[in-house]
Amino acid sequence: MTRVLLAEDDEAISAPLERALKREGYDVEVAGDGATALASALRGVDLVVLDLGLPEIDGLEVCRKLRAAGSAVPVLILTARVDEVDTVVGLDAGADDYVTKPFRLAELLARTRALLRRGPIERTEGTEVLVIDPEARRAYFHGEELHLTGKEFAVLELLYRERGKVVPRDQLMREVWDAVWYGSTKTLDMHISVLRRKLGDDAAQPRHITTVRGIGFRLDLDPD
Repeated sequence: MTRVLLAEDDEAISAPLERALKREGYDVEVAGDGATALASALRGVDLVVLDLGLPEIDGLEVCRKLRAAGSAVPVLILTARVDEVDTVVGLDAGADDYVTKPFRLAELLARTRALLRRGPIERTEGTEVLVIDPEARRAYFHGEELHLTGKEFAVLELLYRERGKVVPRDQLMREVWDAVWYGSTKTLDMHISVLRRKLGDDAAQPRHITTVRGIGFRLDLDPD
């Protein structure tokens, strides 16, 4: 049976969510603080649904410690923080996706199913610098799978599809966010920044994702 760890200290949220997950057929364990959640996750589960505002150890630190320990378990963040910077920090800590409170149960369950279908991160062999698997929605850099959120994968996949060419900002906004670009692309810029870090790019002189001022971005994949 699929094991889901629900790390949430608010019983008004955890109790109905636990029941909903069990109705989906999952074996659910509930942890009310970060220390318990971390210990349970390290013992082995298939998915962690992780609140950021946990006592003892907050959700961000739980996620960082999981990744530092080599755990590849998918992590879905629950957060009441709607600020984009907080969200990106959470994703950069190694989370795979997030849902903001208050959330629709149907959306959360759909994201849960998507992460479980993807499964844990594994290594892959190969000589290509970057390998994209669109069907599995996985990306491998020098043989190591990248921890990517859905939007990060979509941005990287589009850049990869047009690698060596400049992809305009308006095309990225239209295809990834289904939005018309009217000037501000703060969200896009933050996702590019996170992708650069995950590709090992230096902020001052990025090698893989280049900004073409006034137009967009270009992905270059010359061997290191």
